[in-house]
Amino acid sequence: MSQPVSISRLDHLVLTVRDIQATCEFYGRVLGMERVEFAGGRVALAFGNQKINLHPAGNEYEPKAETPVAGSGDLCFITETPIDAVIAHLASESIEIIEGPGPKTGAMGQIMSVYFRDPDGNLIEVSNYT
Repeated sequence: MSQPVSISRLDHLVLTVRDIQATCEFYGRVLGMERVEFAGGRVALAFGNQKINLHPAGNEYEPKAETPVAGSGDLCFITETPIDAVIAHLASESIEIIEGPGPKTGAMGQIMSVYFRDPDGNLIEVSNYT
């Protein structure tokens, strides 16, 4: 019997979105992500050593998820920015917090999280490890 593959990290993920420009503007303004273009004009949001590739809804790139739908994402981002400062920034950008701050469990232990939605309705969680 062979051994399972050993995964070391997540490189990128894909979000299907209705409006790439609006998505880039939101993630840049609210979360400080950088718009990058690659491979023939495709667009991604870069942060740290990762990126989120963006697929336009109804015109996704191949290969793709079997049933891509805008607004079906549920993402958690870890920040070094204190959660109180995150909350203040969201308020200054008129972003409605739908839950939090509150304790949750992250991949490496206890986190303090706030939740809000992006322009497509994806659930975004921003957290600090406690």
